[in-house]
Amino acid sequence: MRPEVEIYDTTLRDGSQGEGINFSVADKLRIAERLDAFGVHYIEGGWPGSNPKDIEFFAEAKRKKFKNAKLAAFGSTRRKGVRVEDDEQVQLLLDAATPVVTIYGKTSMLHVKEVLRTTPAENLAMIADTVRHLKSHGKFVVYDAEHAFDGYKLDAKYAIATWKAAEDAGADIIVLCDTNGGSLPAEVAAITKVAQQNLKKPIGMHTHDDSGLGVANALAGLEVGATHVQGTINGYGERTGNCNLTSVIPNVAIKMKKSCVPERSLRQLKELSQFVDEIANLRPSPRQPWVGSAAFSHKGGTHVNAVQKLVSSYEHIDPSLVGNSRTVLISDLAGRSNIVMKAQELGIKLSNDTPELKAILNRIKQLEHEGYEFEAAAGSLAVLIRKALQHSRLPFKVHGYHVSMRGEGGKSVCEATIKVQVDGKQAHTVAEGDGPVNALDKALREALAEFYPQVKKIKLTDYKVRILDSGTGTAAKTRVLIESSDGKDEWGTVGVDDNIIEASLQALVDSMEYRLMKKG
Repeated sequence: MRPEVEIYDTTLRDGSQGEGINFSVADKLRIAERLDAFGVHYIEGGWPGSNPKDIEFFAEAKRKKFKNAKLAAFGSTRRKGVRVEDDEQVQLLLDAATPVVTIYGKTSMLHVKEVLRTTPAENLAMIADTVRHLKSHGKFVVYDAEHAFDGYKLDAKYAIATWKAAEDAGADIIVLCDTNGGSLPAEVAAITKVAQQNLKKPIGMHTHDDSGLGVANALAGLEVGATHVQGTINGYGERTGNCNLTSVIPNVAIKMKKSCVPERSLRQLKELSQFVDEIANLRPSPRQPWVGSAAFSHKGGTHVNAVQKLVSSYEHIDPSLVGNSRTVLISDLAGRSNIVMKAQELGIKLSNDTPELKAILNRIKQLEHEGYEFEAAAGSLAVLIRKALQHSRLPFKVHGYHVSMRGEGGKSVCEATIKVQVDGKQAHTVAEGDGPVNALDKALREALAEFYPQVKKIKLTDYKVRILDSGTGTAAKTRVLIESSDGKDEWGTVGVDDNIIEASLQALVDSMEYRLMKKG
């Protein structure tokens, strides 16, 4: 069945024009396969007339079989004064051998005169000739009306004439583009209504986010009857980006209750978002609506208390509908409910009636005041709560350590010694490392391995340092956050001290304690 709203993804073309985005051919093929599996209806692969990479992509894509999506090649109308049959760029669109071809043409009289430097009549001919030529070769043609809204506001009669030129020549969809991203939702809705009154073919939306309204403008068009929306995953795109499909898709499906992608795909939305970020080598934005790690995070005590009683009080949907999850954050703004919900999330039995709860909350707030931060250090938080509850004996104690550097063969060598005690037995080890923290990490791991062989599986995967009060110069207090993994689970721990080595050791000890306490 035809969906009520078609999703046209242009991540591989418009999205790749964003600052810091550089997809290889292999990257583009992997993303295209993932988008097809997700269930978008069109995948715009690139502009075969603009660079060798896109030509190679379409050559490789010919060997792929897409189950859900139709692949589109993107280009422009023929050049002024050139027969469409003689235009090399138009021929490259045909050579791409895609079932869909999308072309853009000028709507604005200003662009016709000042950018194309041609006549209004020639621009109309360029649109019609190109669409007609592509249709004669059996292509499904999407016409992107560039600067549709700005052009309409400048000269409404001519703007409509350009849209009708594409429709009369056989274009299958007329897409209204807010190319500069400067229109308001009310303007978009009003002009889209005018397009509907003058056109018979389906109308689509292509919006940009220059005013922070890319998604709002797309939805405004859909609300008045548009049935096709173009955008990119995570809002990648030139300048401030394109309409973000990871926001449009759930808004259409959940809020507007219109069919678009398969229902099962919605639960894979966060996973898709992170996959594309990973391919682009970008860190996922935690504040992305719907799919960001902070989208359903709760920090304020009153908020968490309300969510504990009624999740819909501060959540507009069930996070699992888009593959996301609820997160309770711990900070100096936390209340009792924060601690209870976070403890339960960590697998620790805690309730509002637990006698130690007040002491735990006060301890957390004091540590946050001293510079600790538990939002990304759930491991340290779990250790703190378990110690307060005395649910677990301490797996080990550190009785002393020493870190030194020496010159050797023209290089600096770091060496760390550490002494630990487990059940009355001691281990004293020494290790060399690439730096003082690496050496200390190795020494601690080797000492504990005598008693707990499982620590050999623990690896430090990330290490971050932040200076908390830079005004004190080299005496500044330092916060160290580390990420650890045992190959199955991942966890974060934190340490704070005037001495970066001491802060690092705190985080390392917490990391080992968390793993050993959790696994008994």
